[in-house]
Amino acid sequence: MYKLAIFDMDGTILNTIDDLADSANVICRRHGFPEHTVDQVKYMVGNGIPKLVKRFLPADVSEDLFQQILKEYIAYYEDHCAIKTAPYKGVVDCIKNLRAAGVKVAVNTNKVQSAAEELCAMYFPDAFDCISGSRPGIPPKPDPTGLYEILKELGLSKEEACQPGVACFIGDSDVDLKTGKDSGLDFIGVDWGFRGRDFLLQNGADVVVMDPEELLEKLIK
Repeated sequence: MYKLAIFDMDGTILNTIDDLADSANVICRRHGFPEHTVDQVKYMVGNGIPKLVKRFLPADVSEDLFQQILKEYIAYYEDHCAIKTAPYKGVVDCIKNLRAAGVKVAVNTNKVQSAAEELCAMYFPDAFDCISGSRPGIPPKPDPTGLYEILKELGLSKEEACQPGVACFIGDSDVDLKTGKDSGLDFIGVDWGFRGRDFLLQNGADVVVMDPEELLEKLIK
């Protein structure tokens, strides 16, 4: 049985894509830029808000305008991050069962720390032992620094955590896959998120689960 399970947020425990896409399109309409479908936005997320904003804006936007729009997007999304967002089916029970089995659980996300804490409190109250979001001094995923900070806070050495079957990072995207691989932790991909099983396997994932029940089984077996 694993000692620690670290979850990505967007596309792994929470389906946030509609609120992310709606917020992007509000900003695009405000500035007269082309809007994007939800499926298009799925492939823009994963590297943090600045990268998302870069991707949904036209390529020729000036740096000054980009910085202005980045502030606008952050402010708008923080006020509209829980309109359509919801946990994926079965994830809440999966996390409860992990805790009941004695597994520590944490979140590592590129969302700003305050938004990550707010969403976890709203949808997973008192569920996580540690929440690591975007904040000064912590580079965004795929840099594994956030994962290592979680290990430190929960009292697990990197040497122990990187042994097979001890600590696991769970995510839905190529960014999460690279984060997990670069960290040295085990990685489990999830099919229900923004990329899907075939994409993850094609990008080098060794294990992809199809539903939270299968994930629970792999973590506590």
